[in-house]
Amino acid sequence: MLFGMHWDTTGGMLTFAWSILPILLVGLKVTLEATVLGFLLALTLGLLFALLQGIRLRIISWPVRFVVEFLRDTPLLVQLFFLFYVLPGFGLSLPAFAIGTLALGAQYSAYCAEIYRAGIEAVGRGQWEAARALDLDRWTTYKDIILPQAIPRIIPALGTYLVSMIKDAPLLSAISVLDMLAAANIIGGQTYNYLIPLTLVGALFLLTTLVVSYLVHRLDRWLPKSGIPLK
Repeated sequence: MLFGMHWDTTGGMLTFAWSILPILLVGLKVTLEATVLGFLLALTLGLLFALLQGIRLRIISWPVRFVVEFLRDTPLLVQLFFLFYVLPGFGLSLPAFAIGTLALGAQYSAYCAEIYRAGIEAVGRGQWEAARALDLDRWTTYKDIILPQAIPRIIPALGTYLVSMIKDAPLLSAISVLDMLAAANIIGGQTYNYLIPLTLVGALFLLTTLVVSYLVHRLDRWLPKSGIPLK
């Protein structure tokens, strides 16, 4: 029994698969929750990193670049274990799900920062010069001119990382987050049948990533390439 639900091993393979499907769907919900929250964190932190890297004061931009490189060039699993096992030693203990979401968001924020930076740099210099000619401050320039033009160009790249994040989310099971893969392993360990649970997990991941890819494609086609209209 898992999540208060039983599985049926008395019938054939189809009966067994049908009985564990609701359990795996509960695990999939945990996987998607961690992915969505982590992606929102990555989008926010990534934009902050990109803007701070663009500041001409090296005392600000260089440490931010170091943090981005550190997050991007160290394995997600190492970051997960560090947050899960080391932080409690400093008196900071968080639930496994929160740590997993934080690690996912932190690592992918480094990738998002590079995407934001590329998108911002792709906006023509004439837009910056026009903003200066209008005496707009830097915040207004980014908010009303640069980012509305940069975001439509980076949607495909952000969508690619969203799909990658979904596929990396099962790593959270290494710190005892009971997601879809962890549920499949528990079912396999108790029934000595890994074929059906892991096959279903693969099928559900494939279906999920296909749906997400389609939605990102639709969003990319819907957004005007010239920039998001503000009014």
